[in-house]
Amino acid sequence: MTHQVGVVSFPGSNCEHDVCRAISHLGGSAKIIWHTEASVGEVDAVVLPGGFAHGDYLRTGAIARFSPVMAAVRAFGELGGPVVGICNGFQVLTESGMLPGALRSNAGMRFISETIECVVSSTHSVLTANAVLGARLFLPINHYEGNFVADEATLDALEENGQVVLSYASNPNGSSRSIAGIANRAGNVVGIMPHPERASDELLGSTDGQVLLASLLDAAIAFAERSPDPSVSANVAS
Repeated sequence: MTHQVGVVSFPGSNCEHDVCRAISHLGGSAKIIWHTEASVGEVDAVVLPGGFAHGDYLRTGAIARFSPVMAAVRAFGELGGPVVGICNGFQVLTESGMLPGALRSNAGMRFISETIECVVSSTHSVLTANAVLGARLFLPINHYEGNFVADEATLDALEENGQVVLSYASNPNGSSRSIAGIANRAGNVVGIMPHPERASDELLGSTDGQVLLASLLDAAIAFAERSPDPSVSANVAS
């Protein structure tokens, strides 16, 4: 059985088709969910992709948090459903309160677009469960506001609870404690700044992102198996 991943598209998203292609390449199925939908439908995982949701006006992700679909995404996550935010999607997750902290302008106030070495810091998440702790992954980054910040108590808790899932080997943007990605306490909601979908095919020059997306697909299967009614997420929130 092919398990479906819902990929939310906001006005200004530009990586939704990249994510869908990468998921399909790994044997999964993906569908795009427009941000005005009140339900995520019958999906087993949700991805908030990169881009510039609502033009990133006000703050990145600050307007997207009010899109109707986000109530359904939050409800899906509260049920234990796998939710992953990539780059702009990570920003949306922090703005919506699904993850702690915030993303602000990069150190040096410059846009960064390059492939960078990342370290798997925890395997306690739906995105890193299949990875090897301490593994080095070369993943593309493409952002201006990727500098993760939080108060010291929050940062301590994230590290102590294994919620820092990905770290920069060489910090490119000034992120606190070189954090590149975090998860919630349960590990089913994850936000990362690097783009695994852009490192998922030999044609793209790297397959280092495959282990992350494969983890997500396995998490989707596990979630479907423990959810007797696959449509339950479609009926939660509005």
